[in-house]
Amino acid sequence: MASTAKQLRLDDQLCYGIYSLSLAINRAYKPLLDRLGITYPQYLVLMALWETDSQTVGAIGERLMLESSTLTPLLKRLEAAGLVERRRNPADERQVIVALTSSGRALEAEADCLPKALLAASGKAIPTLMDLNREVRLLRDAIVAAEPEA
Repeated sequence: MASTAKQLRLDDQLCYGIYSLSLAINRAYKPLLDRLGITYPQYLVLMALWETDSQTVGAIGERLMLESSTLTPLLKRLEAAGLVERRRNPADERQVIVALTSSGRALEAEADCLPKALLAASGKAIPTLMDLNREVRLLRDAIVAAEPEA
């Protein structure tokens, strides 16, 4: 029984380590995101669009692993802020295309402060963080691949 109890210690749980790291990163980003006028989930959507503009809601949701019920209100707030525009796909009216506005594109340069702040706060070298990110993505992908089909 003692070994099982040790396995259930909070600090020994990878899931808690990653969760608490995510919270710490969000706290580090918050003042910068507040200055930009966006939330962290909105920042993720914008990053997806900065990589590839004019995507369907479904493609953005798949990329960010978000359900459309979570994504739609987020996109409405980004649209109200003048950072994106949503329009029906003329080739398929069931699809909604999300595209950056000029303000949304311009925000990319201002958002450059976020990765720099994380790098400074971490005290780690860029190659070390890149290696860690690769390992985390590999772990995520393995876990997603092991999920039972819905």
